[in-house]
Amino acid sequence: MQVNIHDAKTNLSKLLEKAEAGEEVVIARDGKPIAKLIRFEKTKVKRKLGTAKGKVWIADDFDAPMPEFEQLFYGDDELLK
Repeated sequence: MQVNIHDAKTNLSKLLEKAEAGEEVVIARDGKPIAKLIRFEKTKVKRKLGTAKGKVWIADDFDAPMPEFEQLFYGDDELLK
């Protein structure tokens, strides 16, 4: 189905219903196609696991205590003097 721009503006809701039903609607200017209105299809992208393998590392002492940092939160002002 092909419609001109004016008809597309006037009947957008109806054209969207046709596209939703699976029909292609071509919008034309002076008889030349410029756009296509089609139903939106969700695409489920399958994630590929392991793509960052070997690119990320965590230091062995990542979760080691940091006494200086903890003192700031628990009120020991020795470090602030």
